[in-house]
Amino acid sequence: MNEGQPDSILTRRPPPPIPVSILTGFLGAGKTTLLNRLLRDPALSDTLVLINEFGEIGLDHLLVERADGDMILMSSGCLCCTIRGDLVSTLEDLLKRRDNGRITPFQRVLIETTGLADPAPVLHTIMFHPYLMLRYRLEGVITLVDAVNGSSTLGSHEESVKQAAVADRLVLSKTDLVSDRADLENLEARLSALNPAARIFEARNVSAAQLLDAGLYNPETKTPDVARWLNAEAVEHAQSHGHHHHHDHHGHDHHHHGHAHHHDVNRHDARIRAHCLRSDKPLDPRGFDLFLNMLREFHGPSLLRVKGIVALSDDLSRPLVIHGVQHVFHPPIRLDAWPDDDHSTRIVFILKDLTVDFVEKLWAAFANIARTDTPDRDALENNPLAPGSKSGLFS
Repeated sequence: MNEGQPDSILTRRPPPPIPVSILTGFLGAGKTTLLNRLLRDPALSDTLVLINEFGEIGLDHLLVERADGDMILMSSGCLCCTIRGDLVSTLEDLLKRRDNGRITPFQRVLIETTGLADPAPVLHTIMFHPYLMLRYRLEGVITLVDAVNGSSTLGSHEESVKQAAVADRLVLSKTDLVSDRADLENLEARLSALNPAARIFEARNVSAAQLLDAGLYNPETKTPDVARWLNAEAVEHAQSHGHHHHHDHHGHDHHHHGHAHHHDVNRHDARIRAHCLRSDKPLDPRGFDLFLNMLREFHGPSLLRVKGIVALSDDLSRPLVIHGVQHVFHPPIRLDAWPDDDHSTRIVFILKDLTVDFVEKLWAAFANIARTDTPDRDALENNPLAPGSKSGLFS
């Protein structure tokens, strides 16, 4: 096929999707303070910030250049807008205004969620909507964690554990108020054990670029930077060392907390596992479809986050990039070439109540299907949920 052809087709499609970042965190974690600081940053000049209520954020009036109803232009060039009604209608309306030239053509979106919010429904809103999925792409989840109360919040609210587990960037606020440095190190160790793929920053010195550039594409070069996006090595390192390290961090200095405390602290955490599935064998595309669909349909709620680069046997030179939140996945992207010398499949999972062993065995089952002769494979694919074939896969 003529190499230039796909591009000519693509140019007639909508423009490249606009990256969307989600800012979440528990009530009182300091999102207002962080947002006010980020709104000063020139790196946000082409960003649209969606906020539930301007009143809640308490925007610094010195930063406000022009207000027009529910939209405020900041002196940095950043546009702030309140969410009217539901998120879908707001995002659609803003696209219309952007396409018609009625507002500055924003290049990225940052959505601030309310305190106790599970970010998944917000992500699903964008990823599940046919038109929004064409125009927007999930860039990253930024979760703010209060360094003073973070450990107790994680211990008492399972939702906060989930917020930390789905994040691409973890931001520790109020670190200057923590008197004992060991407490901060314990919190960081706990967050790293929960979500080794996320990068951790301190709110007081983090830049907008460090938080927002969490997507597949390098903003400088516009090329895919898979290694940075997946951060698979950090997950693999945690798999081999992480859990022991996490417990050692509590050390003997904290004897007075007692065993009950240890059990309590890790009660919610223990349900979550970060795992990197790595495979050198390219998978048949239909086998991979079956693998992913089986996980999504039967274990969707357990797939907190899935990111990966996959080698498929139909075209070894062009890997597939997948990105999902629970059962909802972005349309996969076929890259033009491997981004580096490592041509193995690497899929990073953040799992809740699902064993790593199950995912590995399921992968192995579908890798083996690819090796069976065609009639057997067709029978499986045409009726994957027939009692016989299902038991065959999992036996």
